Amino acid sequence: MPHLALYTFGVLKSPLTDSARLTREFHESGEAVYREIGQHPGYIARAEAVDRSLGARTDFDSDWGEWGEFAVPAWYGKGRTVETTALAATLSLWTDLRSAFDSIYTGLHRAALNRRYDWFERTGHPGYVFWWVTDGVIPTWQDGVSRLEHLQDHGSAPYAFTFHHSFDPDGTPSRLKGVGPRSD
Repeated sequence: MPHLALYTFGVLKSPLTDSARLTREFHESGEAVYREIGQHPGYIARAEAVDRSLGARTDFDSDWGEWGEFAVPAWYGKGRTVETTALAATLSLWTDLRSAFDSIYTGLHRAALNRRYDWFERTGHPGYVFWWVTDGVIPTWQDGVSRLEHLQDHGSAPYAFTFHHSFDPDGTPSRLKGVGPRSD
C-alpha cells in the first residue's frame, strides 16, 4: 500500500542560533510538537539526523541516513552555517491524507501554526507538499525539494499536491471532507 510523503519548508525571520525570544520559543517547542505528532494515528516516520549528540551542527552537516543528503529549495537565500541557518524543514511519512491533516491541524502543531508569522517570513512560495511513495520507499530531502519546486512552478498535480488540491495514489483528484479547493 502506498504511503504519503510530506515535505515542509519555511524561512525563519532570524537564524536558529539567534537568542531572540521568538526564535527561542519556536526552537524549544519543536520536540513537544514532534512527540505529539509521533503518537498520532497514521504517522509512520520522520527524517531525523542519525546522531544528534554531535553538538551544534546545521541540517546541512548532519547525516540523515536513508533520508539522504539535506537539501533546500533553490530560492532559499539565507545562510548554511551554524550561525546563519534560518530555516525549518521536515520530511515525514503518513498512511493517508486524513491522518496527516488531523495531526497538523490539531493540538500543539495547530497552536504553532497559529504563530507561524511570528517566526517565519512570508516568502510567496508554498510551505509544504505531498506526494505518494511505494510502500517501503523512504523519500529523500532532494525528493521533497523537487516536489516543492514542481508545485511552485506547475501547481497541484499527482506528482506534487496540497491538502486543498489533493490526489489519490492512482492520480485521481480527491477531496478531504471539510477541506475544499482554494488558492494555495
